[in-house]
Amino acid sequence: MSLDARVRMLNRWFFGRPGWDIMAHALNAMGRVAVVSSFGADSAVLLHMTARIDPRAPVLLVDTGRLFPETLAYRDMLADRLGLAGLEVIRPDPERIRAVDPDDTLYHEDPDACCALRKTEPLQAALARFDGWVTGRKRYQTAERATLDPFEVERPPDAPPRIKVNPLAHWTADDVAHYITAYDLPQHPLVAEGYPSIGCWPCTMPVDPGEDPRAGRWPGAEKTECGIHISGGEVRRGPAGDA
Repeated sequence: MSLDARVRMLNRWFFGRPGWDIMAHALNAMGRVAVVSSFGADSAVLLHMTARIDPRAPVLLVDTGRLFPETLAYRDMLADRLGLAGLEVIRPDPERIRAVDPDDTLYHEDPDACCALRKTEPLQAALARFDGWVTGRKRYQTAERATLDPFEVERPPDAPPRIKVNPLAHWTADDVAHYITAYDLPQHPLVAEGYPSIGCWPCTMPVDPGEDPRAGRWPGAEKTECGIHISGGEVRRGPAGDA
């Protein structure tokens, strides 16, 4: 069976079933699978599921070197509270940083290239040893995610195709809030300061009540995704323009 046919079958099987079931299948029946988390605004939901199903499951966080101090503190607290024994912090290659962004201005001049350098490249390298990975994306978050399915095929440019799992794809904002309340999960401290979506500090701002939750990400730029969920894409800057 092709990977595309398998994904179609999985989406039929799990249609209308709870996120718990999708998450359990990903961690127990799909080979070596990593959970990728930003430890952002509502990351506790997916991480709580992970801890309940398999606390030793690999959990990957990309530390871009630009994360808020509050995010790093939240990571440590949440990992300890939930017992996430498989937490692994992924970092960009320092030599690549020096070659591509020596004056530390890439985030301002080309945010897509900065995300590729600091997040997409190191994550794709880390995911090369896994059969698939789990994300916390949800349909309500952006227009680009509005048709998201629980299972999809990802085709990285320099690696074999693999399955990406989105257990919370059909959840609403109310579903997330109810889950957090039901299990008394701690939220990221910046949520209370008006940050409903949290990434790197140079490219994340608080939003006003009623604004789109992701309006504070890359404000002023025509950009809605960091790039890890977009196939292809190259870092476009470096010595002699060859990176």
